Amino acid sequence: MSTPHRHIRGYRNLIVFNKAVSLVGASYAVARSLSQDERFELGSQLRRASTSIPLNIAEGSGRMSQPDYARFLSMARGSLFETEACCVIIKSLDLAPTKEISDAMSLADEVGRMLTVMVRRHLSGLA
Repeated sequence: MSTPHRHIRGYRNLIVFNKAVSLVGASYAVARSLSQDERFELGSQLRRASTSIPLNIAEGSGRMSQPDYARFLSMARGSLFETEACCVIIKSLDLAPTKEISDAMSLADEVGRMLTVMVRRHLSGLA
């Protein structure tokens, strides 16, 4: 049987969680800068994807096993890639100011590095 996860409510203190929340704010700024049509389409997708990142980190931390936590961190990482892809599309179509996109992508890079380390750490603890 897996050992219980020791950070039941500790997600609020995780730097990666707080950076992911900042990424949500940056993503909302990008979405707000889109035209009305794109705000509904790409903006909605960007907001949902970015919001999933901290939500999955939080949900994973509430799970009672390392494998579950690693799985939710991995899902957060997938949502991060979706967030980045939305930003790449928005940038390639020149739909939003460069600064907003750059801010979001910079936070996404930071969160991505942290999530990768965390997933590897939790998976290696299972071996």
